Amino acid sequence: MLSKHSKLSPADQRWLDSLEARAVGQQNLSQQVLRTDASGMPLEWIDYQEAVRLHHLERVAYSFGTLLFRLRGGVNARSGRRTVIEVNSILATRGDRHCRSRARPAYSPPLSNPMLFKRDAHLCLYCGQRFSSRDLSRDHITPLSRGGRDRWNNVVSACKRCNNHKSGRTPEEAGMELLAVPFTPTHAEYVYLQGKRILAESGLPITTATDMADGARKIVELTAARRG
Repeated sequence: MLSKHSKLSPADQRWLDSLEARAVGQQNLSQQVLRTDASGMPLEWIDYQEAVRLHHLERVAYSFGTLLFRLRGGVNARSGRRTVIEVNSILATRGDRHCRSRARPAYSPPLSNPMLFKRDAHLCLYCGQRFSSRDLSRDHITPLSRGGRDRWNNVVSACKRCNNHKSGRTPEEAGMELLAVPFTPTHAEYVYLQGKRILAESGLPITTATDMADGARKIVELTAARRG
């Protein structure tokens, strides 16, 4: 199935489908690739098939990081050489004007429980204990029944015990202290949260919301350094 980013002719699609994909080293074909714009702004995580399509459409400005995949095609009748496409962990692409609005300060990424729990490092921001996603819930600091909004800066991860204890009250009314101030992730931070695993290039495992933000900035810095 064609990606929203790629428009290929049927012949090109058949050629891409014929490529033999192999993961490199300890990687596997489910490993995601970080796509940025040419300035280094993270845009999204893509699979290896979308990465190959971007290479084929000549939209890749440059790539770097760990070599993840090597795809081999048929032998060219004229040159006698076999087609080889290598996919690295970070691809910077051209022609991403439609994505620039996401980088504006007013941009607010979609709020969901999985992303909220990742933002808060799977910690209950009342008792400070770490929980699995199934044992966490979304708590509205100012309850919806009191005029609170369902927005990033009014929600935190809470274990079910703390959420039930707080009930329809504010933290102050319930005598509970918030361990961190909730924030709205930037687009770069949100993209970083979406990754299935942390890129080795960042060197920063996500253990706290601060680590997450630092990791997103690190990716931007590394990409900018590569451009320079």
